[in-house]
Amino acid sequence: MLSVDCEELKSKVRGASSAEFSRLVDEVSEVLKAEGERRGGSGLVELAASGKLAVVGDIHGDLRSLLFILNGVRGADKILFLGDYGDRGDESVEVYLVILELKRRFGDAVILLRGNHEGPPDLQAVPHDLPLFFRRKYGGEGVRLYEKVRAFWELLPFSAMVKRRYLFVHGGVPTHVASKEDIAFAHEMHPQRPNFEEILWSDPAEGQGSMPSFRGAGQLFGEDVTERALSVLGVRTLIRSHEPCDGGVEVRQHGKVLTVFSRKGMPYMNRYAAYLLLDATEPAKDAYELVRASVRF
Repeated sequence: MLSVDCEELKSKVRGASSAEFSRLVDEVSEVLKAEGERRGGSGLVELAASGKLAVVGDIHGDLRSLLFILNGVRGADKILFLGDYGDRGDESVEVYLVILELKRRFGDAVILLRGNHEGPPDLQAVPHDLPLFFRRKYGGEGVRLYEKVRAFWELLPFSAMVKRRYLFVHGGVPTHVASKEDIAFAHEMHPQRPNFEEILWSDPAEGQGSMPSFRGAGQLFGEDVTERALSVLGVRTLIRSHEPCDGGVEVRQHGKVLTVFSRKGMPYMNRYAAYLLLDATEPAKDAYELVRASVRF
């Protein structure tokens, strides 16, 4: 079970030296490499339908919200982050230190997915102020540490699944999914096929079909796209983040899609943030039912 002394952790990350950050990212990178090899290079983490699973959406440098969540999920068996750890928030570096420390301590009980703010060089989110936060905390050494973090992104999985229950991604499902491999190996097809871009960048829309996103990357995908992907994977509900929602959680597409957003403050100004606490042994729920498993703060 996950149990963290958040006061000790907060003190540790705020006082961490550049050398400590460097050692930590190196150690966790080796853990991620080993996990990727065990998955055969797949970017899809397949989770057993057992135990309690905490699900966290965008954090974007909001250390206060992250520590609040970690206090709330004590006793969970696993914690799944949906990406977007840095940018926007002043304590982005400290948030990275926290997630790295969690991964170091708890191994595969902590799943760190890749979001659009951890994308490949040709899909960089703008504005991207993470390197500025590294320089502010660590001076010239911050440039080297930022480059290490970019290499760390390449080791992150970008999707997870509880069989016959849920699919987790940061953004959305690809427009054309004919097999599980279309998601699991989307990174290897990039940029020849848009699957990886759409997993990181897309947003759900009501109606049918798809169209280019206003974000400049990804698609706005309709109910038929979602239904096809969920059917191919044999799961009931898509759980994703990527979009701020005033209530912290939002149901889309008649219960097929749940958005969860886990940070507060500028520039999003949502009244609530949220996280999920799921019992993975229970029958699959749609998004309306999953809202009752959310904790808003």
